[in-house]
Amino acid sequence: MSNKHIVLAIVTLFTIFQVVNLSTKKENRVTYLDKLTNPSTPTPTPYIFPYKIPQIPKSRSYRTVIVGDSIVESLGLNANILREYLIYYYPDSEFVNYNYGYGATNILSLPERLTSWTKNRESSNQAILKQGFELIILESFAYNPLSEYPLEEGLKMQTDVLEQSVLQILKEKPGSVIAFMTPIAPNPDNFARDVYHLSQEQSSYWVKERIAYIENHKRFALEKGIPLIDVYTASLKDDGLVDTQYISNDFIHPSNEGLNLMSRQIADFIYYNKIFPE
Repeated sequence: MSNKHIVLAIVTLFTIFQVVNLSTKKENRVTYLDKLTNPSTPTPTPYIFPYKIPQIPKSRSYRTVIVGDSIVESLGLNANILREYLIYYYPDSEFVNYNYGYGATNILSLPERLTSWTKNRESSNQAILKQGFELIILESFAYNPLSEYPLEEGLKMQTDVLEQSVLQILKEKPGSVIAFMTPIAPNPDNFARDVYHLSQEQSSYWVKERIAYIENHKRFALEKGIPLIDVYTASLKDDGLVDTQYISNDFIHPSNEGLNLMSRQIADFIYYNKIFPE
């Protein structure tokens, strides 16, 4: 073999080595980048329902978050009637109630309230999951149904948001208790009559729609084993009709008696189920 052929063979072998080496480096680099962008983390174990109420440690003070629409907002900034009931049951403890009831909001607004700063009227409120609490109560938002959707679709959306929100609370605040709450029953005879000027037929339909969302909220709680503060049922008379003393003059929101009923139902739930230790 001539010197020319020997040199040509060496150059060819060197070129092949370089190509293989570069290809290997590129493959290794791609694998490393893939690990950075797609880390192989274990799939989290899904929560196994039925829900198990965690045991709250004994403390000098207890914090409750109540989330919903204007029905919850009616309880006031610190839900003072509820606070008075709780002080009666637990005279040696202190209570703070965070009211996250925002008027004219539906269930689709719940995730934002959990994770972001939100504004209600003139107040800005921290993301619920960024602060401490022992108990969170999720009201149904049924007085603001998703009327722009067919009923079945709207109820499914309510269910989906509830499930997403419950799982997020369980993940972020596993030591806090979750409870659901229903509102006072609406009156089909005159619901929102003086606010929206509804006909009898419209008023009756609006009530049926809202009751569907209330029942769906209750059904979710029952299926998942989440405790329910059933103000709706407590506001009904023996004949199944709403006791109108619980409804204010606007035919929508709770009257003073209604606020007292809601507060007492929450306090009774906490005390008789030993949610807060004495």
